[in-house]
Amino acid sequence: MQTISSITAMQAFARRARAEGKTIALVPTMGFFHQGHVSLMQEGRRRGDYLVISIFVNPTQFGVGEDFEAYPRDMERDQKLAQEAGVDVIFAPEAAEMYPAGYQTCVNVEGVTRNLCGISRPTHFRGVTTVVCKLFCIVQPDCAIFGEKDFQQLVAIRQMVSDLNFDLEIVGMPIYREEDGLAMSSRNRYLTTDERKAALCIINSLKRAEALFDAGEREGKKIAGAVKNGIEAEPLSRIDYIKICDATDLEDVDQVTQRAVLAVAVNVGKARLIDNVILDPLSAKQI
Repeated sequence: MQTISSITAMQAFARRARAEGKTIALVPTMGFFHQGHVSLMQEGRRRGDYLVISIFVNPTQFGVGEDFEAYPRDMERDQKLAQEAGVDVIFAPEAAEMYPAGYQTCVNVEGVTRNLCGISRPTHFRGVTTVVCKLFCIVQPDCAIFGEKDFQQLVAIRQMVSDLNFDLEIVGMPIYREEDGLAMSSRNRYLTTDERKAALCIINSLKRAEALFDAGEREGKKIAGAVKNGIEAEPLSRIDYIKICDATDLEDVDQVTQRAVLAVAVNVGKARLIDNVILDPLSAKQI
């Protein structure tokens, strides 16, 4: 395994791989790996002749007052986990490498980024799609793997790939959870012991909503209301949003008549936690 920090060196590796007729799988990350990241790497290992991961805490996707400086970093640990997962290359550029003096270009996916996290973080997805677009241009992957916990991000990247005619496959992987159901996140590190217990109100409320849906409820307000009641019962939680949206265009829906996503963002202590479940009438359990 090698670690590359320069764009020109990463491009040279990609050119050699192409000349060899080899495929590249890319897993973009901000580092501080947990088992969810490892599961993405394992999928990438299955799909590509070469597996490249990026580690880059991207400043342009953090808003004013957010946790860019505090975001956890541990390159030595990440390198160890990456090697164990069979990674061939870690691409770990500095911010000045990705955004040199005079940099002026952004990639902005509009419609699907306006709702959900886009309401309280209006510049976030512009930063995400810009850096992912740059990574695609630098690494030239045949496929890129993302987790479905960041569901809106996945939808936005798929839209960008379609709109800009990137010749690669976007692979979404299921949310990786702790044994008690909490969605794995690098930001879980911010939680105190009491906050960690409190954060379970998120998955527990989502499970109650799923049960309501499986029992035949299709009215969005009632399903979202069940989540709201469960989370509000936990005094350490503060709701950013609870929404049910069409799983393709992320527009709000009143009745769940086709595949939808029930998505939440909740602040617990210093951590802003997101999670979601898919509500699909075609695959709902019959209770």
